[in-house]
Amino acid sequence: MSVAQVSPKLLDATVTVLADAGWDGLSLERVAERAGLSRVTLWRQGVTKESLVDALLERLSADYRDVMWPVLTADVNGAERLARALDALCDVADRHLELLLISDEIFHRARGNFLEPLTRALREGYADGSIRRMGSADDAADGLFNTVCWSYVHLRARHRWSARRARRTLFDLVANGYAETESADSVSRSKR
Repeated sequence: MSVAQVSPKLLDATVTVLADAGWDGLSLERVAERAGLSRVTLWRQGVTKESLVDALLERLSADYRDVMWPVLTADVNGAERLARALDALCDVADRHLELLLISDEIFHRARGNFLEPLTRALREGYADGSIRRMGSADDAADGLFNTVCWSYVHLRARHRWSARRARRTLFDLVANGYAETESADSVSRSKR
């Protein structure tokens, strides 16, 4: 069965089973039961555990690509592109919150270069002076992606923060840093 042929109902049931039982507990029997179908029905349709996982990951990847396209094609400076990319990342996280709560390996399992939009925004921001250089764009993009994505998922799901509150807090921390430069320097010196 191709990834495109897996119904949204089966994908949602798969996410629920993964949330309840984890990767090792994923079975066609559990997915079928959750979806209100028989295992035989899934078998006849050619559904496998692998096709369900592949379809979930493809759904996440496709959503991410679709939401990032307007960000990548916008006529804005690097700082604005970065802000839009982080906002889009949070949009995707909200739509796939249940899946992202299962494991922090989800993006590693999915196909695609999820860091590229952030890397591009950082490089453009370094070049146009709208973003302070934070080392290599690749490293900064990896740090930003993980800081924003996983903190956002945690605040939304575990602390039940609103999307607005979580984004405002995280984006302020990311964009402005935790402390003013002079204060941050004194904190660094005190830890030595």
